[in-house]
Parts: sequence; structure tokens; C-alpha cells
Amino acid sequence: MAPKNKPLGVAIVGTGFGCITHLPAFRDAGFEVRALVGRDPVRTAERAERFGVPSAFTDLDAALALDGVDAVTVATPPHTHAEIVLAAVAAGKHVVCEKPFASDTAQARRMLAAAEQAGVVHLLGTEFRWQASQALLARLIAAGAIGEPRLATWLLHIPVLTGPAAEVPAWWGRAEQGGGWLGAHASHWIDQIRHTLGEFAGVSAGLPLVADRPGQTAEDTFNIRFRTVTGVEGTMQSSAGIYGPPLLTTRVAGTHGTAWTEFDDVWLADANGDRRIETPADLSTPDPIAPPADLMHTAYDLLHSMGIDRAPYTRLAGTFAALINNTPIPAESPRHATFTDGVAAQQVLDAIRTSAATNGSWVPCA
Repeated sequence: MAPKNKPLGVAIVGTGFGCITHLPAFRDAGFEVRALVGRDPVRTAERAERFGVPSAFTDLDAALALDGVDAVTVATPPHTHAEIVLAAVAAGKHVVCEKPFASDTAQARRMLAAAEQAGVVHLLGTEFRWQASQALLARLIAAGAIGEPRLATWLLHIPVLTGPAAEVPAWWGRAEQGGGWLGAHASHWIDQIRHTLGEFAGVSAGLPLVADRPGQTAEDTFNIRFRTVTGVEGTMQSSAGIYGPPLLTTRVAGTHGTAWTEFDDVWLADANGDRRIETPADLSTPDPIAPPADLMHTAYDLLHSMGIDRAPYTRLAGTFAALINNTPIPAESPRHATFTDGVAAQQVLDAIRTSAATNGSWVPCA
């Protein structure tokens, strides 16, 4: 813990999403960004200088040994998470780790066990728990606004990986390195469903590659049927590899009504009719701030070009700081996700991949 009234210091590992979102969000939450860690020494030094970060490293151990680094936030490809997280917690640093959390459930459990043994604060980078419409939807359902949830639909078609100009980082196209649309997008939905409707009981899934992208081995589409332990039947379907206009639906139907989101708005329908629900002040976030346009190099980067992650990530970072400093968190705030949630989400991802590899067989998630 940092001395009283002294800002917490954080080292950011990752110069892509780490600079696009983590760096401004942690600063907005009151952290001092003391180090930037990357693989490319030139790029890392240039971005550290550009954003006023005092130290740039390609050696993680050097950053962990730096005076004033209380915490580490990990914004690197999924297959690198375990090595970085295990080193950080061994050095006694509090950690935020991006999702998807790990390469598989066994690795996720090792990361959780190490963090618990070290006694550090550990959070998963599920910033959209604090996104206003998702947080309000979860609150309405928890309050019984639709009765008992019975049916859930998560649907998104977005043509970001269509056409020859749709460039992605090399790791993103490789299944063996944790790439693909399942980890990139379904991991957010899995967390939202677990947070809103309960744990997954089982899944049946397909993971096709729709777009013609030579050399890509990771899926650009997922189609998943699921059931929760609370009895909700649901569907998650999304593709980043199909042409056409965007298509977006998040909808949960229950015994007394239906709640759904339309971008930043939340709607409720029941016997009294349809109505938009006002976002309460405690769930409101500032307008998005777009990151510098010259940081957007690939289709993957462009997913973050509007800056919609920054405000909810600032809430996550603020919660992280409160936990480190033993500061009370309002009871009505969205519940933060820890490495325990990372393990549970990884079990679901593993079950989805097992189902897809066995012609869509039903696979339990426990």
C-alpha cells in the first residue's frame, strides 16, 4: 500500500491497448503511471515519452523493481498473461489482468492461487461491468423488474474483419496464441451473463471462420447456446467477419417483463407498456474520449477508436485503488471481477471450444 495521501504507482505492460485505454484510465482514477513495458524497445520508448511516462522497459523485472510501483496492469496477448501475472504477484504487486484471462482453466487456476498466496489485490479487466447500460440492465434484473429471467439473447454482427484491408495483429489470427473473436468479444458477454443471470451450467457451440482470410486459424464468429444454473436459456451469436450493416441486440425476458439495451439506452416492457429507463446518477459515466487517431493501425485497434472503454475502465481502476487502500466501496456499485471470476469465465471458454471441436455437443461448464 502506498503511504497515505501519496498516489499509487502503476506499471503498464503492453503498448497497444495499454496506451489506448489503460494509461488514460488509470491516470483518470488517480494513479501515477511510473513505467511502460513492451517488447519493442523503440516503440516502447517513443510511447513512454509521448505520454509522459518516466520509465520505459522491455524487461518486466526491471519495472517490478522500480521504486514506487505498487501495481501492475496487464494489457498483452492472452498467451502471455500467465508469465507476467505470476512474476508480478511474486514481486508483491497488485494486478489487473485483461481478458481472456488465460490460455486454459488450469493456467487460470495457477494464476489465482499465486495471487491469493501473495495476498495481493487481483482484478480482471471486465470494464464493461461499469458501462452505464450494462450496469443498469444488471441492476433492473437483480431488482426483479422482469420477474424470474427465462430467456436471454446476446447478438452482434459487425464487419470489422471483412475485406483485404482488415488487418489484425499476428497473434490475433492464431488460435494457439489465444486469438480470435471468441476471446476478444465473448469473454465480455460471458462476464455480463455470469454477473447478471448466474453461472453457466453448460454450452453447445460452433466457432466458424466466415471471412476468407488466408493464414488465419482463429475463428471470427461464434454461435453458442447456453443454459445457466438459474434456469435461463440463452443464445450468444456474434461475427466480425460478415458483410452488411451492424446488428446489435441484448435482451433478457422474464416471467413479468423484458429488458433490453439499445446502445446506451435501457428499455423495459411489461403489462404497463414499453418505456426507457433513465440512467441513475451513480451509474452515469462521462462521454467517450477518442484516443489519438495515429495509434489506430489495425482493425483490432479500430474497435477501440471511439474511446468507449475509457470511462468504465476508470471506474474499474478506481475500484482497484479503493481495494488496495482499504477504502469502502458503495454497496450499490457494480461488483468487481477478480481472478476467481477469471477462472470461472475460462471454464466457460474451454467448454465452448470443446463443444465446437465435437460438432456442437453439450458440454457442462462446472
